[in-house]
Amino acid sequence: MNPIKWLCEKAPGFNALSKEEREAIMHFSLLWSFFEAKALNTNATANRILALVHKWASDGCLDITLFNSSLAYFRNRYFNQGKVTANFSGLKLRSNDNPALVGAVIRGENTNPADCVAVLLIIILRLRNNLFHGVKWAYDICGQLDNFTNANAALIAAMETHRHF
Repeated sequence: MNPIKWLCEKAPGFNALSKEEREAIMHFSLLWSFFEAKALNTNATANRILALVHKWASDGCLDITLFNSSLAYFRNRYFNQGKVTANFSGLKLRSNDNPALVGAVIRGENTNPADCVAVLLIIILRLRNNLFHGVKWAYDICGQLDNFTNANAALIAAMETHRHF
């Protein structure tokens, strides 16, 4: 049986997703898998992401402009009108995700380019965990197009950066 057809019939909300939403989610799965395998040696953690991005910066390979659009999107999603939004708790940050750093970057208090890119990738790690561990299915996986589109753009930028190694 065709997996998409099966999901349309069996998975709540999947049939209501647009073609673009489905593609963005599928592309995310592939891009994340590639990024984690090649850049993080199949073991993604917030600390490994932070170390990797700081290595890119110290080696002169980090171009923050490649990430600015996605970073701006997620900053606005999680911090708006001077306060953290309700969406921020949906990330389900754990203590080892460096929530203090994530909060400082999201609030614009920390503008260090390496920290900003690392936090962007930590947010994407949380999107990955929330998708792959089923949290996003709790609300029928809807309303995720912009999240995954911006995550995909950031993952491509990360792999373009990482290819220098």
